[in-house]
Amino acid sequence: MNNTWIYRMHATVDAGLPICTETAMAILSADGAAFAEVLHATTRVRERRAGSQLRLCSIVNARSGACSENCAFCAQSAHFDVPGTQTFDLLDSDAIVAARDTAAEAPIAFFSVVTSGQTMNDDEVDQVIATVTSAPSSRPHWCGSLGCLTQAQLIRLRDAGMKRYHHNLETAESFYPSICTTHDYTTRRQTVRDAKAVGLEVCCGGLLGMGESLEQRVELAMEIAAEGVDAIPLNFLMAIPGTPLETRPPMTPSEILRAVAMFRLVCPDSELRIGGGRKHLGDYQPLLFAAGAEGMLVGDLLTTTGQNVAEDLAMLADHNLEPSE
Repeated sequence: MNNTWIYRMHATVDAGLPICTETAMAILSADGAAFAEVLHATTRVRERRAGSQLRLCSIVNARSGACSENCAFCAQSAHFDVPGTQTFDLLDSDAIVAARDTAAEAPIAFFSVVTSGQTMNDDEVDQVIATVTSAPSSRPHWCGSLGCLTQAQLIRLRDAGMKRYHHNLETAESFYPSICTTHDYTTRRQTVRDAKAVGLEVCCGGLLGMGESLEQRVELAMEIAAEGVDAIPLNFLMAIPGTPLETRPPMTPSEILRAVAMFRLVCPDSELRIGGGRKHLGDYQPLLFAAGAEGMLVGDLLTTTGQNVAEDLAMLADHNLEPSE
């Protein structure tokens, strides 16, 4: 096997540059000694960026269900009949602040208000602004995942004290029509650009394991790299009964680790975080940090339970890692 890509990878990492498409594809099929070389490179990138510190984030499901969009992975879509999905309108400020106060008991750096639906109207944005301004302390920082907002709405959120905006591309543009048809990829990308243009930090990642090819995983990484975002959350499909992807098998631990490593080296200047689906790794979760992850989502997810925060903190301590606030 020709392993010249390994030497090219190390030279690129030493220069602080992103790897090319060819090297990214090689990483997604690397195993044995070759993958050990990849982990050596990704660990160097993570340590150079963050040392032994990791950033943790948490979310609150602030408006659930009845979503007009047909994203094939999502339990909250009104297009699918998913047993047990909660539906409720936007939580009031007291409920959101209470959830943030609970999150702040752990060393959480960012707390994100997440709502179902493609967008929010101005009255709903006003409600979020009132919530943010009612609890302006610096930690955890306010983050929003509120759909495809306008620049004017994003500016108001920024001025109220929101520090970061989250909006995933979800998957490669070439695969996107297989996942969602109610709004297009251009709309998603424009929201990312609008949030960045108004001076918000931007968190933009995707969901892997939905049936995309290896080439499309690299395509997504390259598309996100081109946007120059601050943070990249990677999620791995947790197939939910009642959704069109309910029969998709989970990614294997080796698939997940190779994908994380590939994103780490394609996007060396962005914070790389792990979100939903990391439980697929089981006892191999600590290898995420060797693969280059420098943060993770802790606590419950939107429609599925997360992992125990105390156990997550113990895992970090066992590997001489510590949360950065």
